[in-house]
Amino acid sequence: MTTSLRRPASDGATTQTASSGPGLGQTESRAKPRTAGVDTRTAPVISGVTRSAWFRNSRPIARWPRTYAAILMVTDFLCAVAASIIAIALWPQAVAGFATTNQMYLIGMLLLPLGWGAVLWSNGAYDRRYLGLGTDEFKRVLRASLTVVAVVSFLTLTLKFDASRLGTATALLATLALLLVSRYAARQVLQLCRKRGVCVHRMLLVGSLQDALDVNAVVARNPFAGLTPVGIYLTQGRAAARGAQTPLPLYTSRDRDPVQVVRDLGADTIAVCGSAGSNATDMRRLAWQLEGTGVDLVVAPQLTDIAGPRVHIRPVEGLPLLHVEEPTLSGIGWLTKNLMDRVAAALGLLLLAPLLLTTALLIRVTTPGPVFFRQARVGREGKPFRVWKFRTMYLDAEERLAQLVDQNESDGLLFKMRNDPRITPLGRWLRRTSVDELPQLINVLRGEMSLVGPRPLPAEDGDFLGDVRRRLLVRPGITGLWQVSGRSDLSWDDAVRLDLYYVDNWSLAFDLVIMWRTLSAVIRSRGAY
Repeated sequence: MTTSLRRPASDGATTQTASSGPGLGQTESRAKPRTAGVDTRTAPVISGVTRSAWFRNSRPIARWPRTYAAILMVTDFLCAVAASIIAIALWPQAVAGFATTNQMYLIGMLLLPLGWGAVLWSNGAYDRRYLGLGTDEFKRVLRASLTVVAVVSFLTLTLKFDASRLGTATALLATLALLLVSRYAARQVLQLCRKRGVCVHRMLLVGSLQDALDVNAVVARNPFAGLTPVGIYLTQGRAAARGAQTPLPLYTSRDRDPVQVVRDLGADTIAVCGSAGSNATDMRRLAWQLEGTGVDLVVAPQLTDIAGPRVHIRPVEGLPLLHVEEPTLSGIGWLTKNLMDRVAAALGLLLLAPLLLTTALLIRVTTPGPVFFRQARVGREGKPFRVWKFRTMYLDAEERLAQLVDQNESDGLLFKMRNDPRITPLGRWLRRTSVDELPQLINVLRGEMSLVGPRPLPAEDGDFLGDVRRRLLVRPGITGLWQVSGRSDLSWDDAVRLDLYYVDNWSLAFDLVIMWRTLSAVIRSRGAY
C-alpha cells in the first residue's frame, strides 16, 4: 500500500482524496499537488499540513494533566514541610544537632522538601500515564521514598552531619505517610471530577467496528479511568458498518485521516484497536505524524482481562514481543495467602464472638428453626464442602422456591430476587450488612475457603461447563472482586468475568485492595439482597 501525503497548494487549494482501503487513514492523490513555497524534503508534515499549521488550526490539547501535576507538586512540597514541623515538635532536642536554627529551617523546610520533589519527579510520580488509576502512582512514591532515605543516610554518614536520628526518621516516615494520604485524597477528587465528565482523556478509537466497540465497552465499565471515547475511525471503510447502530460517530479515510479527526474532535489520545495495529508501517507513520502534537498513541490489543504484572514487553530487533506469564497459583505467595487466611480467621472468630453469639440468639428468638444454614458448595478442584452461614430465610424456603422461579432476577446459576418473600425481617438486615457471611470464617479456618476469592457455587448445579470451571482453580472466598463491584446487581456474565479475572491475576496486593473495597461495599449495602 502506498501513501502520499496531501500538501497545501500555493493558492490554498487542496487535492481530492479517495479511500485507499484498510489502513490507518492513508489517502491517495488524484492529482499531483503543487507545493510552491514548501520544502517537501524538510518540512515536518502531518496529514498534508505543516506541523506549525496543525498547531495553529487545532483545538488546544487537554491541559488538566499539567494542572493536576502542578497541584501534586505543591501538595507534596507542603507534605514534606509539614513532616519537618512534626519532627521538630516531637523531638525538640533534634535542634541541637544543627549549628544554627536557620540551618535547621533551611534543611528541614526547603532543601529536604525540594529534594523530595526532585526524586518524585525523577521516578515518574507526576507522569500523567500513572495518575488517577491503578497502583503505579503509589509504587513510584514508595520507590522515591526509599531513594530519599538512601540519599539522606549516605549524606549523613559521608558529611558526618550531627543530626538527630529520631528526628530524621520521623521526618522521613511522616513525609511518606502524608504523601500517600494526600495522593489518595487527590485521586478521590480527580475521580469525582471524571464522574462528572471533566478531567478525562478524549480518545479516538481506530480499527474495525467490532474491535472498536469491544474497547469502548471495556472502557465504559470504569469511568474512573478517565478515558472517554469520542469517535470511531474505521479502517475497513464505511461499508463494513452499514446498518449498524453505534454509540459513537463514525469516520473513515474518505472523510479525512485520523490525525485530522483528532484535531476536529479536540481529542488527545488515539487508540489503535485489535488487528488495526498489526500493520507496522502504518503504525510507525502514525507515530511520526503525532510527534510534537501532544496526542498520545496507545495500542489496545485483543488480549483483555490480563493484569499488568503478567504482561511484559520484550523488544527483539525492534519487534515488541508481548509476553504473558502464567497465573501464580502456587509458591511462596500462595503459602503466605493461606497462612494469612488461617490467622485472620482465628482472630476474627475470637474478636467477633460477641456479635456472632448475639446474632445467633436473635435468630433463635425471632424465628423457629436452626441458627445456621449449611449448604453443599463446590470448593477448589471441585471438592465439595458445606458452607456456614447464618439462616436468613424461613424454614420452607426451599419448598417455596418452585413458586418463585419465574421471578428470578439473575440470568445465571444463582437465584436472586430483590424482594424475596422467603427472607425473614432479621435476615434482610443480616444480608444488607453481610453479617450472615461471618460464620464462613469457620470454613476459612478449616482450609475450605479463603478470605478473598470467587463465591462458592452450589453443588447441586452439577458439572460447570466452559469458562466457569476455571473458578475452581482457587479456593472460594467470603468476599471477592464481583462482590465489591456490584454484588447482586451484576449480571451472571459480569460476575463470571470478574471471578475469572481474579483467578488469572491474583496477588497478595490485589487481595488487600479487595478487602479494603469490601468495607466500602458493606457500608453502602449496594447490591445486597
